Amino acid sequence: MTLDTICKGQKLEIIHIPDATIRAQAIRLGIYEGAKLICSEKLPAGPIILQNRMQEIAIGRNLAKKIAIQSIS
Repeated sequence: MTLDTICKGQKLEIIHIPDATIRAQAIRLGIYEGAKLICSEKLPAGPIILQNRMQEIAIGRNLAKKIAIQSIS
């Protein structure tokens, strides 16, 4: 399952970020393999907004298609 398939309000865990450069940049924003986040918004044909504690981060659709996740409860 990839990040672009998540629904608004779902909790998720990042499983794999494929590119080392993207992985390094994402770590600075609190997105890393094993991180537990919430999808706070999913804009039609736009970015996916992830909530990490009190911070919200927008991830573009093309990048979201490359990030492997799993849904958690």
